[in-house]
Amino acid sequence: MKKLLLVVCAVTIALAAGPAPRFDDWTIIGPGGSGAMYLPTISPHDPALVLEHCDMTGGYISHDGGRSWRMFNLRGTISAFAFDPHDPKAIYAGNSVLWRSDDVGKTWRMIFPDPARTIERMRDDHAASVYTSGDPAYPAGQVVRFIVVDPTDSKRLYAMFSSTGPAPRTGGWLCFSKDRGATWTRLKDFSGEKVPSMYFDAGLRVVSGSGVFTMGAQRWEKFAGPPGGAVRFASGGAGLVYAVNDAGIHVSGDGGKTWQTAKDALPGSPKFLAVECSMQHPETAYAAFRDRKADDAPKGYFGIARTSDAGRHWTRVYEEADGKAAPNMERNYLEDFYGETGPIRDLGVSPTNPEICYGTDACPRSFRTLDGGKTWQQTMTERVGDDRWTTTGYDVTNAHGIHFDPFNLKNVFISYTDVGLFKSADGGASWKSSIAGIPARWNNTTYWVVFDPEVKGLMWGSFSRTHDLPRAKMWQRAGAQHDPDNFEGGIGISTDGGEHWTVSSGGLPQTAVTHLLLDPSTPAGSRTLYACAFGRGVYKSIDNGKTWALKIDGIQKRQPFAYRITRAPGGTLYLVVARRSERGYTGDAEDGALYRSTDGAEHWVKMKLPEGVNGPTGLSLDPADEKRIYLSAWGVTLPEKVVGGGVFLSTNGGQSWRPVFQGVQHVYDVSVDPKHPNLAYAAGFENGAWRSVDRGATWTRIHGFNFKWGQRVFPDPVDDSKIYITTFGGSVWHGPAAGDPKAIEDVATAVKAVN
Repeated sequence: MKKLLLVVCAVTIALAAGPAPRFDDWTIIGPGGSGAMYLPTISPHDPALVLEHCDMTGGYISHDGGRSWRMFNLRGTISAFAFDPHDPKAIYAGNSVLWRSDDVGKTWRMIFPDPARTIERMRDDHAASVYTSGDPAYPAGQVVRFIVVDPTDSKRLYAMFSSTGPAPRTGGWLCFSKDRGATWTRLKDFSGEKVPSMYFDAGLRVVSGSGVFTMGAQRWEKFAGPPGGAVRFASGGAGLVYAVNDAGIHVSGDGGKTWQTAKDALPGSPKFLAVECSMQHPETAYAAFRDRKADDAPKGYFGIARTSDAGRHWTRVYEEADGKAAPNMERNYLEDFYGETGPIRDLGVSPTNPEICYGTDACPRSFRTLDGGKTWQQTMTERVGDDRWTTTGYDVTNAHGIHFDPFNLKNVFISYTDVGLFKSADGGASWKSSIAGIPARWNNTTYWVVFDPEVKGLMWGSFSRTHDLPRAKMWQRAGAQHDPDNFEGGIGISTDGGEHWTVSSGGLPQTAVTHLLLDPSTPAGSRTLYACAFGRGVYKSIDNGKTWALKIDGIQKRQPFAYRITRAPGGTLYLVVARRSERGYTGDAEDGALYRSTDGAEHWVKMKLPEGVNGPTGLSLDPADEKRIYLSAWGVTLPEKVVGGGVFLSTNGGQSWRPVFQGVQHVYDVSVDPKHPNLAYAAGFENGAWRSVDRGATWTRIHGFNFKWGQRVFPDPVDDSKIYITTFGGSVWHGPAAGDPKAIEDVATAVKAVN
């Protein structure tokens, strides 16, 4: 009989007072910002209480009007928020399931589907959560798109599910609970409809692409939408409904029965992208717009307009044109990095104070106004100097590594996706961009940096236009740019500690370089270095990185996805070649591989992987015994389970392996503390990081690290009791190596998943 492990849904998240992005004894470091942000949602009880979410599984809550944020994680990317209009402590959030917090976001629990009848599996390239439930009302395979609490009776809840995909999404089942989420029924199927808005106003209103559905006394009425095409976005309250489509912006004063089109609402007849009104003051609304001639790129002009008379007149309150900054917008480092901003993606207006509006855009930025659009302030990073920044807790960055200057441990680097390389000269308190001299087409991602151990200021970095390697999505998409033969990037050299870089191109084609290794036994001035060129193999330099030669003799893979390289003290090299398959079916040309070289990469010999493993991701050596090898792996997805992932150990140099940690099947990397060989760490995409104090014999979860997608654990070189954990979407976490036993845990430790 197949063993089903039930989903336990107590989620515990602590909120710390003050601006520091702290998680009990954990702190997030970095410049803040980056990835895409969505759905600013403001409490009807406190206009300083704000929620947003990102595309990297994080949710964010602010209690001080966006000056500081607390990240929380509900196992997957959030798609909906709602506040209880009567209970100021109750908050709802939705993704593949529906969650509720009864303590203003400190703790969360699943309320739909019935957790006692539900199991979770984590599959695919991102270990995405897939829920299977015996709850007959649960629409499996869809996500919660809207949540509405009946203001006349907060026990009555409505949740609109929909298919995944770009907005506006296709509707799905509307589900209803009359007992605050204890039980649910399916109310109406909106499949085939585009549903851009749902809210309560003298009954439940569902605005679809074709019209407005209103439910009263359990009976539905439908009114036709405005002229000019399908509604893309809508908002409403107190009888007013705003809608935008290709014909412009429209307003209904009778709940959608009749419509008035705002003719020439703004000079130039721009395209309206989104609209949001204040629920309790709906005569005030904000609308995002852009130049109709710039639909395919953020060029021309874009901005936000406001009305305070129910749509009869609109005024631009924020606008950028031809790449020129809006004079009333506070800027940040992302605007300079990307060289462009906008267009606006989402808007959120305070239900009680129409002067407060939040916006997110495709830059990506998050910003807000507290004075009705007269001035706008960015909310995801804090300037602490002319070119230095620190996080407000709004971290949406993929961090590959944290790197310490051996001559000055206060000089710290984080190699990031999307924003390149950042440097701190004060031990992580503030950060500045560190990619001067790197070609613009390479500056998206820095995968790794290494330092010369004897020459101060000398360092090498691997840069790429292609991000998120080795995730399979990067080469499975259509288009020539996703062919590894066309990946762009290379290696840079800095002689002044990352302040400036020059390109090292001798013999090295433009290609994505995902890892660098320096041989410390070679002499200063003529160091030997190795570079993993993803899709090409291993390149070697014997002249300090001036020239490079391809070394793939014995490597059997076509377009070898050389990903990570490790060197034993005796000189043996180990190469991890990532697999090509997203789900990792074994026994074909898409399998990953492990290679060894004993002659400085001149020849490679394929090693035997552990039984059932085809997705190696990382390799680490015991510093006291180089024959003791730890290997991390991604699992193989079978129809009913995932197998072959975890951490494996060899005590004979890779001749044989045994599994030592298979509690999760998607382990991104394994590492060993170089000063304490008994300490080993693993991190992965299944809600946590793990620690072994007995050389891999047993493992415990590191309490307090509450992020879905962990990548690597790095021991703190200054404090043996601390570690850094890099994440895929949550920047870098710094905290106790043993975990914080007092930490309030979130869903990562409470949920048991079926592999």
